Amino acid sequence: MEHWWYRNITEPGKLPLLLALTAFVVTFLVVRGVTRLIRAGRGPFHDVSAGGQHVHHVVPGVVLMVVGGFGGVAAGGRGWVASLTAVVFGVGAGLVLDEFALILYLHDVYWTDQGRKSVEAVVLTAALVAMLLTGFVPLGVDGVGADERAGRGGAVATVLGNLLFVLVALVKGKFRLAVVGVLVPLAAFVGALRLARPDSPWAKRAYARRPRTRKRAERRARAHDARWGRVRRWVQQVVGGMPRGG
Repeated sequence: MEHWWYRNITEPGKLPLLLALTAFVVTFLVVRGVTRLIRAGRGPFHDVSAGGQHVHHVVPGVVLMVVGGFGGVAAGGRGWVASLTAVVFGVGAGLVLDEFALILYLHDVYWTDQGRKSVEAVVLTAALVAMLLTGFVPLGVDGVGADERAGRGGAVATVLGNLLFVLVALVKGKFRLAVVGVLVPLAAFVGALRLARPDSPWAKRAYARRPRTRKRAERRARAHDARWGRVRRWVQQVVGGMPRGG
């Protein structure tokens, strides 16, 4: 275990990435917990306002991302300063992506169904960073032999190929398959092959002159939502809280 840690985390300088990912996930979970307590009127927490204007936590999040990002570049990726700035950046990213839907829709949709986009963005980001963290990419690793280089090269090629399937699945509106597919390649492959959701960019462009395919996609989307809608909403409510009016 110590050899693996040194070979794949310490030597290639991935410790700041690990710290940033940990800070990102912990910040998201803490913020979601605090906002749910505020909404329920429990505990000492309350919304922050300045001059009668509600200050969303995306604001300090952007500040922390700027400080952590530029600080990390200045630190050169090594030493305790790099680790500290990585934590600052991770906290800022957690605050920002927790309100990703606000940035996307330019409206406060935190407790609505549209606000679930924030949860999806956080899960996707965490999965991608975890893939970078655990991937056996020979960047920054010294003394890589021919066999090890071939193994790592094959891993890189597999990751890049899977990334293509993930991107296709995203364009087809298969967000959950894309997220799972980051770590489970078969899921991304399935998402890339299946019919696109009718409201996805892929369907709007590729099915515009194919009405039969579009209708088939709409039927499948309705059947899928009817089968898995309740389960999906339950998971989203456990992570992100009950939407307004729910």
